[in-house]
Amino acid sequence: MNKITILQNGRIIDPANKVDTKGDLWLQNGRIMAPESSIPAEARCINLQGQWIVPGLIDMHVHLREPGEEYKENIASGTLAAATGGFTAVACMPNTRPVNDTASVTRFILEQASRGSARVYPVGAISKGSGGLGLAEYGELKAAGVVAVTDDGLPVIDSQLMRRALEYAASHGLPVISHSEEMALSRNGVMNEGLVSTRLGLRGIPVEAESIMVYRELALAELTGHHVHIAHVSTAVATDLIRQAKKRGLKVTAETAPHYFTLTEEAVAGYNTNAKMNPPLRTEMDRQAIRMGLQDGTFDAIATDHAPHSVLEKQVEFDRAANGIIGLETSLPLSLALVRDGLIDAMRLIELMSTAPARILGVAGGALAIGDVADITVIDPARQFVLTEDAIVSRSKNSPFLGWPLQGKAVLTFVGGRLTYDDLPR
Repeated sequence: MNKITILQNGRIIDPANKVDTKGDLWLQNGRIMAPESSIPAEARCINLQGQWIVPGLIDMHVHLREPGEEYKENIASGTLAAATGGFTAVACMPNTRPVNDTASVTRFILEQASRGSARVYPVGAISKGSGGLGLAEYGELKAAGVVAVTDDGLPVIDSQLMRRALEYAASHGLPVISHSEEMALSRNGVMNEGLVSTRLGLRGIPVEAESIMVYRELALAELTGHHVHIAHVSTAVATDLIRQAKKRGLKVTAETAPHYFTLTEEAVAGYNTNAKMNPPLRTEMDRQAIRMGLQDGTFDAIATDHAPHSVLEKQVEFDRAANGIIGLETSLPLSLALVRDGLIDAMRLIELMSTAPARILGVAGGALAIGDVADITVIDPARQFVLTEDAIVSRSKNSPFLGWPLQGKAVLTFVGGRLTYDDLPR
C-alpha cells in the first residue's frame, strides 16, 4: 500500500464541486481518499498554513517543440517548467517538425512524456502537414491519444475545409481549436497596427485580422452546430463577438493568455523582441476588454501559448524575430493579479486555469472529489519573487517579464499523487 500523504490546514478551492473551505486533503495510490478517523503513524503530513490546495492547473495551449526543435525546448524541460509553474498537465500544439498529423508522431510525444514531470495531451493537426489542403485522419489520431485538433500557428484559410473539420472532428468527439487570423491582413505585420507601430516604423497587424476570422469560425459553428474553441484572443472586438455568440447559444469556448491582460503594445518600445508575438500585444482598451471578458464569463480558460525560442530567433532585428514568448512559469502569478485587483475571485481563477480546460479537452483533472486523480497544485498567493533568467527552468528565456517583481507561486505540484515540484519552505 502506498504511503498516505495528508495536506493539512490548507484552503481547499474546488470549482467543480463548489468548495472553498479550510481543511485537509488525503492522498493515496494516486487518488484523493476519504479521511480516516485518525492519522496513521506512517502518513506524511504537510502543514500548509492556509496556502491554497487546488486541482492541478491545466494549460491547454503550449508548444513543447519536440520533435524537431529540441534546442528551444523538449518534452522533459517543458514539463519541468510546467510543474514549476504549478501545471500538472499541458496540451501541446502540433506544429512540430514533423507536424503531429499522424499516429506515429502522437505516440512518440506520449512516449517522451511518460518520463516527464507533467501529463502531456497531444493535439493533432486539422489538415495534413497543417498545409490547409486536406484533413488529417482524426480517427487514427484520436486512437493514438490526441485530445483535440488545430493548425495552430496557421489559420485554416479554406472555409469549406474548416466546415468539414468541425463536422469530422465532432464525429470523433474532438474539439477544434481555431487559430483565428486573416493572413491577407496580417501578412508581413510584426506588431499591432496603430500609433505605436507608426512611431516605431514597424508594419502593423490590424485588429480585424483577428476579428474577421473569429466571425467566420462562429458562423461555421452556427452552420454546423458543432463546438469550436477560439485560441489566444487579443482584441476587444473578438471578445465581444464571442460574448454575443454565447448569448445566442452557439457552441463556442475561448481562451486568452496572461500577456494579453497584462501588457499592451507599449511593451514593444525599444524594439523588444521578447514582446513580439502573434496575435500581437494590443492597446490598453483591448487589455481592459480582455479583463472584462475574464470577469463576465466570455472566456472559459487562461492558457499560456508557451512558445520557446532561443537567442538565435530572438536576438535579431525586430522584423526578423520569431513570434512568441514562454509562459508556463509566469502564468500563475500574472493571473493571481486578477484576484488581487478584485476582478475575479479565487474560485473563478481556478476554474479558468484547471476545471474548464479539463472540461473543454475532455481529460481527467480539474476537481478534488474523493476518488479523483491526485493531480494537485498548492499555491502560496503571497510568495514574492523576481523573474530572472537563472531561475527559469525552460530551455528558452524569451519572456517580456524578465526582471519583474511577481507575487504568487506554486509551491507543490502533485501528478497522480507523485510530487513533481517542491518549493515549500520547511
